[in-house]
Amino acid sequence: MKFNLRITALLGLFVAVTANAEEKAIPTFNKNVAPILFEACAMCHRPGESAPFSLLTYADAKKRGKLIAQVTHSRQMPPWKADKSDVSFRGERRLKDNQIALLKSWVEADMPEGDKKDLPKAPVFDDGWPLGKPDLVVKMPKSFKVPAEGRDVYRNFAVATGLKEDKWVKAVDFRPSAPSAVHHTLFFLDPTGTAAKKEADSGVVGSSGVMGTAGRAGGSGRPGSTGNLFDEIGVLTGTGGLGGWTAGARPRELPHNLAYKLPKGTDLILSTHFHPSGKAEEEASTIALYFTDKAPPQKFTGIQVPFGFGIVVGINIEAGNKDYVIEDSFTVPVDVRAFGITAHAHYIAKEFTVTATPPDGKSKTLLRISDWDFAWQEQYQFEEFVDLPKGTKVNVKIRYDNSAENLRNPTSPPKRVRWGRESTDEMGSSTLLVVAAKEEEFGKLQDGYGAYVRDAAIKGALKRFQEKK
Repeated sequence: MKFNLRITALLGLFVAVTANAEEKAIPTFNKNVAPILFEACAMCHRPGESAPFSLLTYADAKKRGKLIAQVTHSRQMPPWKADKSDVSFRGERRLKDNQIALLKSWVEADMPEGDKKDLPKAPVFDDGWPLGKPDLVVKMPKSFKVPAEGRDVYRNFAVATGLKEDKWVKAVDFRPSAPSAVHHTLFFLDPTGTAAKKEADSGVVGSSGVMGTAGRAGGSGRPGSTGNLFDEIGVLTGTGGLGGWTAGARPRELPHNLAYKLPKGTDLILSTHFHPSGKAEEEASTIALYFTDKAPPQKFTGIQVPFGFGIVVGINIEAGNKDYVIEDSFTVPVDVRAFGITAHAHYIAKEFTVTATPPDGKSKTLLRISDWDFAWQEQYQFEEFVDLPKGTKVNVKIRYDNSAENLRNPTSPPKRVRWGRESTDEMGSSTLLVVAAKEEEFGKLQDGYGAYVRDAAIKGALKRFQEKK
């Protein structure tokens, strides 16, 4: 009898302990979910930002709980398009498997709030800028009217900085007032005031034409204007001017104490590509600049492959082609150290693969995007410098799907797509940001890349000429 009572007592204790453990294992918003949302989602999902709803409170999250579990399980959110590769990225927003499972468990448990004392402090964003309070904020003096429909619009806007002394810029942030209509903006430098005078003399907001910028190297501080189409293609990367902004980009400080030079009295030129959104809008862009007191230890530059966003390889995709491929490569002429990478294309691109193969043949993947999305174009920074010895072949391969099965295809039924600046045209390239391992060899790096550009431009021109015959 006593034996049975002991067994019963032990069983009761086991059940109680098990139940208590299960209760403790149930995730709550305050203790388990809020830290994930604050870290990975709040930058966009907060009042006044691009996301359609906020996720800063329990009420916000509970209302969208099932959606959160669904889009994180599919990895649609948080937006991080780079697949795992042979390098690590700074600020990677990819959720871990256990975090995704936790969000799912929270929803299945009917989304309990938990103890309020477990709730961490919500993130604070100074004046709405993710990088904190800027050192200088400038804005277009007049707004530009974007038509509701029609062809894409390209327009240049001069914005005075009012700087009385030279500055070194470690980061740039950009805020469009009509984000649905702005495809991308490039930040050029004009120390002469020419663009501002042209705009003032015209009596209209902005000016047309292709802007140029001197200095193939970011931070070289050699501004100017060439009027050459290919100068515009130093785009989004820091290969000239102050880089740029595109849909889905997140601002980041340049790593390793690198910086752009912004001479005193220089105007910023916003070279903006508008894609009409279906309703008339007005754009008055705001730019935030972050300065550093120290000159950078090195110059840096961008290696864009294929050059010219793919114009040199002659993109020409027939309707219905599900597997169109472009590919190009550049061999580095000196030892370089890579610190960042970008990719750019339009709607029907499907897959990016960027590899680096050194002379020993041991190839590594620098960037792979297996599900390209025009709406999310990140400017990736490597966690550490990636050393690429002289003779390393940087290869870029891009696949496109111009079929009706591609849900992102903007044209129905599909039609032939060629290279072009319209959103419904196509482009395709990746840009690797590098410094020379030995600063004294930076000129050789520029010269080697310049030779590649000239050769690619000639081959591209011949190819386009032959296609027209």
